[in-house]
Amino acid sequence: LNVEVTDTVVAISGERKEETNTDEKGVKRSEFRYGKFQRVIPLPVRVQNTKVEAEYKDGILNLTLPKAEEEKNKVVKVNLN
Repeated sequence: LNVEVTDTVVAISGERKEETNTDEKGVKRSEFRYGKFQRVIPLPVRVQNTKVEAEYKDGILNLTLPKAEEEKNKVVKVNLN
């Protein structure tokens, strides 16, 4: 599993490998499922991507994304020649 976070987007990608074997009434069956996946999730607000925390437990990915501080309108003095 690969998780990448910018200040406006979370991208999650990985590769799924699943194998199942069953044995019923003398018949053996094996199934193999493989595949890559990727999801890109736009964020509604800017986040501090250097302070992201992630936890993966029991098949659930939990991300903590702290909001970035809003940039206040700065007043800049311009010198005239």
